[in-house]
Amino acid sequence: MDIIDAIHQRKSIRAFESKPVPREILKDIMELALRAPSWANTQPWEFSIVSGKKLGEIKQAYLARADEPPALDLPPPQEFPGQFGTRRRAIGKTVFELKGIGREDQEKRKWWELQGLQLFGAPAAIYIYIDRPFYFQGDTVNVWPIFDCGLIAENIMLLATRHGLGTIPQRQAVNCPQVLRKILEIPDSKLIVLGIAIGYPDWGDPVNRFRSEREALDKVVRWHGFE
Repeated sequence: MDIIDAIHQRKSIRAFESKPVPREILKDIMELALRAPSWANTQPWEFSIVSGKKLGEIKQAYLARADEPPALDLPPPQEFPGQFGTRRRAIGKTVFELKGIGREDQEKRKWWELQGLQLFGAPAAIYIYIDRPFYFQGDTVNVWPIFDCGLIAENIMLLATRHGLGTIPQRQAVNCPQVLRKILEIPDSKLIVLGIAIGYPDWGDPVNRFRSEREALDKVVRWHGFE
């Protein structure tokens, strides 16, 4: 698949078919994704790729803790000021409209939150983590491993399109790192960064039929030194 086609096809999928993703396909994706760049070739990423009964255990454990506040290894944003909040609200509004969730419908909003905790029905997930001591260094934090994880996450998501797969990178997938550590035997020396739900998209669900908007190039790019 052409890289331009992959970029155009990639989108966040919020409804998946139950059809399993073969291990061979996931292995092919990961082997190519490992070509991602990283600071001084440190390659700080590690992965747990989960499906079947193990993923079912995680989903059930997340449901049991649905009313508990997230306990992320990496803190989420405290606020979304200005244009960041505007963009965030726009995507939320569109998703709710497509799912028929009213502004004041707290029951359906809670239901939708549970769908996210269940990885929107994805039959597989890729959890990314890094070494805790590499992130926390004295009185400072080394943010670059997180940046590097973003690079390889994009590789994974673009490569997934080559196999007809959809993905969504999720904060919700790592809401309960203590659950992931227990079920997947991830040691405390690791910081769990991100989960990527992966599977075959359910194109019959209207939530998968839209593409989120992007700002115009001239709004976010300044050119220097060009004639």
